[in-house]
Amino acid sequence: MKPIHLFFSLCFLFLIYTLSIYLTPLTVAKMSTIDSEKAVSGRIVWQKYNCQSCHQLYGLGGYLGPDLTNVVSNPKKGERMIKQILKYGVKQMPCYNMPNDDYKCLIEFLKSVDASGLADPRKYTISKTGMINQK
Repeated sequence: MKPIHLFFSLCFLFLIYTLSIYLTPLTVAKMSTIDSEKAVSGRIVWQKYNCQSCHQLYGLGGYLGPDLTNVVSNPKKGERMIKQILKYGVKQMPCYNMPNDDYKCLIEFLKSVDASGLADPRKYTISKTGMINQK
């Protein structure tokens, strides 16, 4: 196989893989205190602002910022602190001038992540498609 054919084959496979990841339905476990529509929108906000490059969820992600899996239920942190840090920034964390709806959706997404369990990556497996599943 010629190198150019290999290159285009790999590009095509990457495109198919990327589409399969982004076209997978966004779902959130049904919990009475969580607005699932906002949580799904919050996942989009999480991706839009590239939060995973610095922060972790379930122990997976970047290492510059803290793991945010259980940040909402932490008595020393919570929703108000998250909103203040996003709005004004701290140390390496830049401030984000996002719309108020994005703040609310991101908080709802973090609530749904928090309600799903503790951040222990040993309890999760990675599927063939690269998605993380609970054991």
